[in-house]
Amino acid sequence: MADKPVQLSLPQARRIALAAHGFANPRPAGRTDRRHLRRVLDHIGLIQIDSVNVLVRSQELPLFSRLGPHDRSLIPAATRAGELFEYWGHEAAHVRTEHHRLWRWKMEQSLSGPWRSAEEMLKQRRGYVEEVFQRVLAEGPVAAGVLSERTGRKGSWWDWDHAKLALEYLFMCGRITATRRSHDFARLYDLPERVIPAEHLKAPTPSVVDAQRELLDIAARSVGVGTARDIADYFRIKVSVAKPRIDELVESGHLVPGVVRGCEQKVFMHAEARVPRSVDARALLSMFDPVVWFRPRAEWLFDFRYRIEIYTPAPQRKYGYYVLPFLVGDRLVARVDLKADRANDTLLVPGAFGERHADPKIVASALAAELCEMATWLNLDNIRVGTKGDLSRLLRSALSSAR
Repeated sequence: MADKPVQLSLPQARRIALAAHGFANPRPAGRTDRRHLRRVLDHIGLIQIDSVNVLVRSQELPLFSRLGPHDRSLIPAATRAGELFEYWGHEAAHVRTEHHRLWRWKMEQSLSGPWRSAEEMLKQRRGYVEEVFQRVLAEGPVAAGVLSERTGRKGSWWDWDHAKLALEYLFMCGRITATRRSHDFARLYDLPERVIPAEHLKAPTPSVVDAQRELLDIAARSVGVGTARDIADYFRIKVSVAKPRIDELVESGHLVPGVVRGCEQKVFMHAEARVPRSVDARALLSMFDPVVWFRPRAEWLFDFRYRIEIYTPAPQRKYGYYVLPFLVGDRLVARVDLKADRANDTLLVPGAFGERHADPKIVASALAAELCEMATWLNLDNIRVGTKGDLSRLLRSALSSAR
C-alpha cells in the first residue's frame, strides 16, 4: 500500500485510461482473428450490446476502434465457440464465459428480488414462468415471438408481453441464457448448458464479496485510473457496495490511491496500469464504448459532455441521430453523425462538429482517414458529407485529397 497518493496531471490520467482501454497499442497490420478479440477483451472486459443498426450494431465498433477493419464475424464466432455469453454485465453485454462464476451472485439476487413488472405478473399468473422455462427446456433455442400471446399491435420498444417478460426474468436469473439470431438480432433463449462450456458452469462459485472484489479489480484494470464511481459503474455495482471492496484492493496493493490535478474526487490507479508518454490514437468510438459510457467520467477526464440523441425528437437534436465521439491522440476532438446507406453503397456523414480545443484542420484530416477505413470495412464505396457542423467543409476537402 502506497504511503501517499500518487500525483497525476490530467493528461497523464487520460493516457493511463486510454492505454488501459487498449488505445496505446498499434492496430494490427494484417489479418485479424480471435486472438485480437481476446486482446481487446483483456483491456475492456466486456462489450456492450445495442440493437440499433443505423451505421453498424454498436458492439462491432469497439473492435473497429481498436483493430481497424477486421473480420466482422469475430464476436458471433467466439459466441458459437463458447468463449462469450450474453448477460447484464454493464447493460446487456458480451461477457467471457470464464467469468460466468463472477455473475452468479447477481443471478441469485435476481431470483429473490424480481423486477416490479415481473413481480406483478408472477402474482397474477403463478406457475407461468415455470411453464415458459419448460418450453425453453423442450424447444430451445426459442425467440420470444414463438411464445408470445400478444393479439394487438406492439407499442414502444419496451412494450413486453408476458412471454417476453418471463423470458427476460429467467435470463436475468441465469436459469436460461441467450444468443442472437443473425438476420434480425433477436435473442434466442436456451439453457446455459447448451451455450456455455461445462467447465465454466462447473467452476466453483465464489462468495458474493469475493466475486464483487474480482469484478472491481477487472473494472479498475480496464479504466486504468478512476474514481470509486467510475470503477463501480463499470459492472454496475452500487457505489456503497463497491467502496469496501475497493478499500480491500488498496490494502492488497492492487489499487493505488491518487490525486489528479483538476479532479476534486479521490482516484484509484490500478497497480498494473501503464503510464505512456504519449498515446497516438485515432478512433471513432461507439456511444457505448467504455471511454464514454459513464458520462461523469467523460466530463472530468476528457472535458466532453456527451448525450445520446437517438430518443430525442429530431427538432431538438443538437448534433444528430447517431453521433460518435472521435478520438485523436489523448483527446476527444469531435462528434460525427453517421449513417450507412447500404442501398446506395454510401457512408453518410450528415454532420461533423469539432471540439473547441481542437485544431479543425488536423481533426478533419484525421477524420477523413478514419472514415475511409470505416467505409472500406463496411464495403461502402462512397462517402457523402452533409452540411451540418463546423467541420463539414474541411472534412469534404480532406476526403477529396485522401481519395
